Amino acid sequence: MAEENIFSKIIRREIPADILYQDDLVTAFRDISPKAPSHILIVTNVLIPTANDVTADDEAALGRLFTVAAKIALQEGIDEEGYRLIVNCNRHGGQEVYHLHMHLLGGKPLGPLVA
Repeated sequence: MAEENIFSKIIRREIPADILYQDDLVTAFRDISPKAPSHILIVTNVLIPTANDVTADDEAALGRLFTVAAKIALQEGIDEEGYRLIVNCNRHGGQEVYHLHMHLLGGKPLGPLVA
């Protein structure tokens, strides 16, 4: 079983966070080290360590990540100008917390990704 992490504690509201959305599948909250004016993390409520650990049983939660991202982008006023959605996987992919999550970034021009 995957290890407990800070996101699990935020989901259970054991530690404070600026939670923007929560339902039975996902929780969304502001990143404490934002890389853009709007930087929100949307996490699965069930601990899935990485994208490599996703199964068919997780499809509803993964779809919800996207529908919640669109809803929050509208609330943040960044839906029309645009935003970026990022899912990192493992160390080389830039994943820091091993609990599947999506970054929603916007509120400024983000430019092209450079490999």
